[in-house]
Amino acid sequence: MTKERITMTQRGYEKLLETLHFLKTTKREEISENMGRAIADGDLRESAAYDEARMQQSENEARISELESQLERSVIIEEDSSGGAGLGAKITVKDAKGKEHKFELVGTYEVDVLKGKISDASPIGKALAGRKAGEKVTVQLPKGTADFEILAVDYM
Repeated sequence: MTKERITMTQRGYEKLLETLHFLKTTKREEISENMGRAIADGDLRESAAYDEARMQQSENEARISELESQLERSVIIEEDSSGGAGLGAKITVKDAKGKEHKFELVGTYEVDVLKGKISDASPIGKALAGRKAGEKVTVQLPKGTADFEILAVDYM
């Protein structure tokens, strides 16, 4: 069975590496210290602290495995040199009411809607992909359509 490739920006890849390093070093050490304290306290059969530390260890190891798999399957996408919006692009748009919005096109595993990072596979991401400043797009959303004018496409 072939595992699906994951597209991401260089920044997204580096962030995953940083998170993996933290989990393998600092977090593992913290959990180990918690387990050591719980063991030192005595009877493990009824130790909530030990059970909590084991649960944290299990969750941490699962997250490490998940990140290693994502990194193994990742394909870093270079910036679009045509001036059109692609992965890593910061796009400023104006909606039909004149309000400006800023988006950054990222791979699926980098999405953070609160920070304006939207997937290139999302409806807005698909509509903006390849587009340049000055173009207008209509996006089909679950609750209707939205019209945007692209004001700027920047790579930083």
